[in-house]
Amino acid sequence: MSERSPAELIQRHQNGIWRYLRVLGCDATTADDLTQETFLRVLRRDNFVQHSDQATSEYLRRTAYNLLVSNHRKLGRMQVTDSTSLLDESWQRWAGKDLTGDEAVDALRRCMEQLSDRARRALEMRFVENAPRVEIGEELGISDHGARNLMQRAKAQLRECVAERLRSSIDTTNV
Repeated sequence: MSERSPAELIQRHQNGIWRYLRVLGCDATTADDLTQETFLRVLRRDNFVQHSDQATSEYLRRTAYNLLVSNHRKLGRMQVTDSTSLLDESWQRWAGKDLTGDEAVDALRRCMEQLSDRARRALEMRFVENAPRVEIGEELGISDHGARNLMQRAKAQLRECVAERLRSSIDTTNV
């Protein structure tokens, strides 16, 4: 693989690093800052070599992780787990060969469209608005247990749908 220019490197890997930091628990602003700092650190290194997209992505994630740990220590927050191999394994399982995670996000968007309006609204209230189950149930005219069951079914449907779409995209690229 020929080395990418700094602009190409950033364009290729920026979304994946940002999403990785979000998976690790960063808010959007911190993920923005740490993503930028990751690329600054890596591009300032004289001995940085881009062996492959996969190796570069792993190196960028490791740099971002280390910056996050340093940030947590500096701010006196809890430490992120030291098991970076477990985190990388989880990331690989989620994002696969798509280093940016775009395919998984696109699959999730398409799968969300397949949910019923009630299920989509319940998940939106829970995960976007951080509403409690009681409030979700009240808005949807069901009990809080009904809201829980609705969200569990919707999440299971999303997991299955996203997994199927990602399997389909892998099968298509392997042909």
